[in-house]
Amino acid sequence: MEFVLTSNELSQYSEKFILFLVLLASISVHEWAHAVTADRLGDQLPRNQGRVTLDPRSHIDLIGTILLPMVMIFASPGFAVFGWGKPVQISLPNLKSRKRDDILITLAGPFSNLAIALITVLLFSIFGLFFEIPQSLFYVLFITVNLNCLLFLFNLIPIPPLDGSHLLKNAFNLKTVTFNKLSKYGFFILLILINLPIFNQVMSDCLLVLRSFFLSIFSQIVH
Repeated sequence: MEFVLTSNELSQYSEKFILFLVLLASISVHEWAHAVTADRLGDQLPRNQGRVTLDPRSHIDLIGTILLPMVMIFASPGFAVFGWGKPVQISLPNLKSRKRDDILITLAGPFSNLAIALITVLLFSIFGLFFEIPQSLFYVLFITVNLNCLLFLFNLIPIPPLDGSHLLKNAFNLKTVTFNKLSKYGFFILLILINLPIFNQVMSDCLLVLRSFFLSIFSQIVH
């Protein structure tokens, strides 16, 4: 039996592979941001565990970075995809600033995704001032901005194991025991949430606003 891919099918697989690579890079930067921020704040645990690096191999979670994203990307069309990396472990050795350090380390991850979106827009804008940008590069621009805006929003959801749960913990001074109990049910709560129409609508609306903000920067610079 001969198996032949059409040019359109090849293009679709190429786009999906690019999406996967962008996700892998974005997750790696996200986890690196957690690790490097902890390191700068005097927490040596991430460095000792080899997490203060941009090497994706140090941040890959088999299910969250590889298996789940590949199923979501290659088994279904569009940009409905998310994933996660191997959590960065921290010890927060500075007793006087533990709460502040935890918040800063937590926020470093999501805001690194916004930084990726902004840097991508600026680089493409500079390129667009001198050269005509082909459609294939517009695709890379869109998925990089879209995906990183999605990662920013999704990670701020205050449910374990997402970054927002640490903000919730510090905002309400949750005890470790209480937080750990909540963490046991976090994944199941997320599964319920992502299947609720109202949740998907709110996320879509927020994503549209945030994505439009970054893409408008590109439009204003190039045009």
